[in-house]
Amino acid sequence: MTAGRIHSIESMGLVDGPGIRTVVFLQGCRLRCRFCHNPDTWAPAGGEELSAGQLVDKIARFIPYFQRSGGGVTFSGGEPLMEPAFLLEALRLCRGRGIHTCLDTAGVGPAALTDAGLDEILAETDLVLYDVKHWQAEAYRALTGQDIAGTEAFQQALRRAGTPVWVRHVVVPGRTDSPQAMAGLKAYIGSHLANVQKVELLPYHLLGVPKYQRMGLPDPLPGVPAMDKARCAELQQTFFPDIVPTHTARHTY
Repeated sequence: MTAGRIHSIESMGLVDGPGIRTVVFLQGCRLRCRFCHNPDTWAPAGGEELSAGQLVDKIARFIPYFQRSGGGVTFSGGEPLMEPAFLLEALRLCRGRGIHTCLDTAGVGPAALTDAGLDEILAETDLVLYDVKHWQAEAYRALTGQDIAGTEAFQQALRRAGTPVWVRHVVVPGRTDSPQAMAGLKAYIGSHLANVQKVELLPYHLLGVPKYQRMGLPDPLPGVPAMDKARCAELQQTFFPDIVPTHTARHTY
């Protein structure tokens, strides 16, 4: 069986997809998002090595909770697409046990990941939580360090697969919290994404700042305060009124 690197596992998550979910945080990410609060997931060699079978055996222990709540497993990170062979095998094994599968992703895997590889992964995925970092190419590169073309290739794969999508977007005060920014986000989603069931705005927070300090890394957004939750909820109601979150999602981006 294929082995993968696991940063951590949350056994009873409530904010990363429907129902009660086991959330698997895979190791490795090409993006260097300035609002990321898990820099400890960036390095591909970190975490614990498990085979896909070992991982799915851990997940399967919670099947009774999944069945009662309409839950399942969510593969997050880091960036789960960074381990495509391992991810695909784990998804197939979960599907074989009747476990609902969800992919929490920014849509940017290794450079060698092909369209066919994306198609295989999405064929085994019941739901995608898709993080839209930014909709303008220059701003996307400034926020992530990568070109927007990578994630737009993933968008095309989503269209081919027809997989249901929940869009997530981190709202950063002074950066992406203006009415103009929200209008741009809404227009981008409408023109670039299909099968969108909901859009969820996530307020930027400061929980990751101590991690940067412990790792000897500079704060990527020095002086930027946490996003006001009430203001974020107002933007949600104004621009995406069809879905008003009942919780503040614990994002890893």
